[in-house]
Parts: sequence; structure tokens; C-alpha cells
Amino acid sequence: MDEQRETLQRIVSTLANKNDEIHNFIDILNNTIKNVQVNSSSAISELDEEFDRLYSVLYEMSGTMANTIRQEAAHKIQALQDQLSQCHNALESSEELLELATQSLDIKDPVEFLKAGREIKDRVTVASAFRLSLKPEVSDSMTHLMVDFSMERHMLQAMKFLPVPRAPEIDVAASVVADNCITVSWGMPEEDSRIDHFVLEYRKTNFGGLPRVKDEQHWEVIDNIKATEYTILGLKFDKKYVNVRVKACNKAVAGEYSDPATLETKAFVFSLDSTSSHLNLKVEDTYVEWDPTGGKGQLKIKGKENKSSGTLSPKRTSVGPPARGSRDRFVGESYTVLGDTTIESGQHYWEVKAQKDCKSYSVGVTYRNLGKFDQLGKTSSSWCIHINNWLQTILSAKHSNKTKTLDVPVPDRVGVYCDFDGGQLSFYNANSKELLYTFRTKFTQPLLPGFMTWCGGLTVSTGLQVPSAVSMVQKSENRLSGSTNSLNNIAY
Repeated sequence: MDEQRETLQRIVSTLANKNDEIHNFIDILNNTIKNVQVNSSSAISELDEEFDRLYSVLYEMSGTMANTIRQEAAHKIQALQDQLSQCHNALESSEELLELATQSLDIKDPVEFLKAGREIKDRVTVASAFRLSLKPEVSDSMTHLMVDFSMERHMLQAMKFLPVPRAPEIDVAASVVADNCITVSWGMPEEDSRIDHFVLEYRKTNFGGLPRVKDEQHWEVIDNIKATEYTILGLKFDKKYVNVRVKACNKAVAGEYSDPATLETKAFVFSLDSTSSHLNLKVEDTYVEWDPTGGKGQLKIKGKENKSSGTLSPKRTSVGPPARGSRDRFVGESYTVLGDTTIESGQHYWEVKAQKDCKSYSVGVTYRNLGKFDQLGKTSSSWCIHINNWLQTILSAKHSNKTKTLDVPVPDRVGVYCDFDGGQLSFYNANSKELLYTFRTKFTQPLLPGFMTWCGGLTVSTGLQVPSAVSMVQKSENRLSGSTNSLNNIAY
């Protein structure tokens, strides 16, 4: 009966997952239909705009060329009219001279006849009619301004839609997720020399299957990529996966997106648990700051006020609900706040940056059983490094109420590496990745990140992968034999 019930439960789970996938695919199909309708309308609008621009160019060219013909005709007509005017003037002068010569033939006096003949001869010599060209200065032909658009007509008739680049193919095997960076590699299904650039889009998600249409973050866009590989730098991995897709673009049009690829982004993400932090600490998500006025009038530990009715015990205050696991608020001189997510296996990394004026702070890990009056590093169930910036700057490692001063420069940003299964807790200069100190032990209970601060504030960076440089240092450290120290122990 139990075996059949378990089998049936697996079948139910499988069917539920399959139904969820089908629902998601239906959403994808409906969204695709909607996009086809929208994109086709957009394509028609763009086609109309292109033809309107083409008509405008042709109309403008027609007007310009017709104007050129008119100007040429006007120039020729003016030249011919000038020549015609000259002919009329020459003809008028010639007719006058002809009449004079005809009249001179009737002169009887020889002297007068000779005189008239010489005058007529002189006038004929300079007459414009004999210097006038009887050939038109310009031709009546306008063939030099004729056009032949047969080639252009053939080109227009052969005009087709632009060739659209094919969708790229993402090479998941060659894509790398490391150091909070994602290197995406892709290729084209066939060589296309007309591709000008690529567009890469990515978005974070907690769903490992096909990208969902609903309830997803918007795509982040990286444009104008010239190569077939791109590295996205400085990401915070606050989701389990990242979807990526690529499209190719030529000078005029973009192609279809590639099939989306889903890449896993392993990282430790947590916030600070404000519900159990000390009342003198102001906590917001991943930031904690010392607040000397915090909790005044809300919590009285000593004095007669604590004995009167209406005042709560320090074990429970009226500020907010109890923390995860119903632990007490830290009180007294334990200015502590813990992370809200436990470490139960694997390798994890986070970073802490202190304000410049922060006088004293500790960074480390602890079991859940850290008492409300306990300080990090002063119990057998907590490990930390402590920075004291009062009279002089001192960096020390603390565990089980033992302290070891570290002769290394104090970084402005501390990296914390925790290998739960390997029993290692290491602290690094987060900028240079220089190892500051390593605790080696055997963790027997889930761990919580822990932080203490006094007179200052701390900013915690989560969603980080273990840096490659840290992994290399850890491997080197593990190969060294006999690298133990007085604070390492077996924790129970």
C-alpha cells in the first residue's frame, strides 16, 4: 500500500510538472501569436513609410530634372532670339543700302555717280549683313537631356525583402560561469559575411526549465557586440539561473533570437536577520550600523523599572516578531546580527566592507546556539576575525575565547570563505585575495554568518561565487602539511 502510494505520488508530481510545462508553452504560443500580429502591422507600416520615402525621392528627382530641361530650353530660345534680332537689324540695314544702290544707278553726272559708288562700296564693306552667321548658334535637339530608367525599373521590379540573418546557436558547453561573470559563446549555423554585430540579452530567474513568459524579470540588453563571445562582468547571483539569448544584425535588419540557454549560477545569498539583532544595531537588508540610541525606553535590564508591571523581560521585546528558529535578541555587549540563511554543506563566499570610521567589528560564522549575551569568537561554537581601530589598528583571529594577533595589513574589505564539508573557514583581503587566516575544524551543526560592530557600520555583499583566486589559494593551502595553529580544533 505504501509503495503504491509513493508510486502514485511520483506520478502526480510528474503530471503536475508536465502540466506546468504545457501551461508555460501555451503562454509562449499565445505570446508569439500576439507578437506576430504586432510585428506584421509594424512591418506593413515600415513598408508604407519606405515607399513614401521612395515616392518622395522620385518626385523630387522628377522636379529637379524637369527644371533642368526648362532651363536648357530657355537658354537656347534666348540665344536664338538674340540671333534673330541681329538678323532683323542686318536685313533692315541691307535693304536700306540696296535701295540707295538702286537709286544711284540713275545718276547721270559722272562725278556724282563715282562719288555715290564709292560711298555705297564703303557702306557695303562694313555692313552687318556680310558679317552675320547664317547658322543657328544652338541646336533644337534636346536628346542630351533624355533619360532611360529601364535599368532602374528592372531593379525596382526585382526588389525583395531584405535578407534576415539566421538565429545564432549558443554553445552552452563553451559558456562559462565563474567569478560572478558569465562568458557566453555562440556561432552561426552558416557563414554570413553581411552580419555587422550581435545583441546579447540576459535575465535572472529561479526557474531552471524553458524561460517563462509570465512572472519573469525584463531582459537586460547588451548591443553592438562584434565577436561571437562576450563576458558579462560583475553580476550579483541572487537567482539560481540566468537565461541568455543572442540575435544577429546586419546593416539594416535584426534576425530572430537564438533558442534561450539557461545557465546555473551557484552563489550564497542571504540577508541580515533584523528580528534577533541587538537593539543598538540598525539593520537594513545587508547593511548594519551601530545606533547608540536604539532600544531606549523599550528594554530595561537593570533597575527598579524592570520590576514594575508593563515592562517586558529582556528575553522578549516588543520590537518585531521572533527570528527564524525563535531565537532571542542579542543584548548586553553582544552587538551582534546574524545572517538569515544557514550553511549546511558546500563552499560559500561573501564579503564585508566597514565604514572608514568603524571602531570595532567582527566577521565570522557561528552555530545557531550562540547565546544572546555571547560575542563572536568567545565561544566554542563561533569563529571570527576581529578588527580594533581604537588607539591602533589590530587584526586578530578569535575562537573559543582565544585570540591570535595577525601580523598582516588590515584590508578595507574582507572576504569570507567557508568550506562546510572540508571544515575550513578562511578570511581574505577581498581586493588582493591575500589569505589573512584559516580555521580548520569539523563543523557538526549548520552555520550562520555572524557580524558584530560598535561605533560604525558594515556592508555585506552576498550573491557571490567563490573567486577563482580564492579557490587556487585554498587548493595550495590544502596541499601544505602541518599548517595548523593553536586556534584550530574539533567543534562539537
